[in-house]
Amino acid sequence: MRHALTALLAFVAGIIVMLWWPAHHGNQHPASTITTVSAPTIFAKQAPANVATAASTNTDDTESADAGSDWPANGPSPEQALFAQPRMVRDALAKLTPRVAGKPNLYVVSFAGDGEEDVFRNEAEYAAQLTAHRFGPTAHSVVLENNPATLDVAPLASWSNLEATLDGLATVMHPDQDILLLYLTTHGDPDHNLLVDMDPLPLDQIGAQDLAGILEKRPFKWKVVVVNACYSGGFVPPLHHAGTLVLTAARTDRSSFGCGSDSDATYFGKAWLIDALNRTPDFIAAFALAKSDIATWEKQGKLTPSEPQIDIGDGIAAQLAAWRSGFTPGAAVPFKPAAPAQATSMTGETP
Repeated sequence: MRHALTALLAFVAGIIVMLWWPAHHGNQHPASTITTVSAPTIFAKQAPANVATAASTNTDDTESADAGSDWPANGPSPEQALFAQPRMVRDALAKLTPRVAGKPNLYVVSFAGDGEEDVFRNEAEYAAQLTAHRFGPTAHSVVLENNPATLDVAPLASWSNLEATLDGLATVMHPDQDILLLYLTTHGDPDHNLLVDMDPLPLDQIGAQDLAGILEKRPFKWKVVVVNACYSGGFVPPLHHAGTLVLTAARTDRSSFGCGSDSDATYFGKAWLIDALNRTPDFIAAFALAKSDIATWEKQGKLTPSEPQIDIGDGIAAQLAAWRSGFTPGAAVPFKPAAPAQATSMTGETP
């Protein structure tokens, strides 16, 4: 009898704990493994490390109220957003301006991977604006972005959409003449993975070898790949190839700077995309200008130098020069950050 009563009391206690625990602890999240470092200069924060673990933490949460904390209340549902992606990619490709015959054309794909911070959206959208207004009719652009404010107007920055966009471009580009410019802006980790995140959607991360494999499957002879993320120098070896220019915001073992919810642009985005390309349409010359500016800002902030990297494959400099000969650069394009998403749908700074 005593044993039976003990077992009954234990069972009742277990039921009480089960009922009490979710009510008191249901809104707690596992501690994020992303770390940030204050950057006391032009921009607010250093890009975090180890994004792969953080992305897994975000997407594994099954409580929709918590996992969808970045999701706007008045936007499409996550399922609706995913269902719409093929159509949205087709629509974006259909809006490309016509190819100019007889000249090398430039096709820009800008990819804003992290949906928590507007800084990446700002750069991706500005790349399209710069293309349209400064590089003339031989330049065309598609924007892929993860952001609560653009879920119903722009395709997501995802692995699948990147491949679908490149496949679409391959049908309109002339592979022997035209140049692909892929601008990726997001967080990066020491293992050379790019954060692809629009919580709570289950999006795959993109590593250095992954990106190389994606591009190797496509017929693009001439490529410019810009990886604006921490530790992005690790993308250089797998992307090194004849006909390819690779620019990265940092060397393989260094952080880059300027992300965070208080920033409008990253150090590299401001230096290369916003400042230097408004001074010269030459991507290689612009990199030299940007590297100098970034070194100055980092020195002023007493930050560990990020040391942006460049790799110039055979033939790409001459092809870029041929493209530049086909247009007269337009006036400088002002940088105007996009309006932030509603505060009620945003979580604020990255933990």
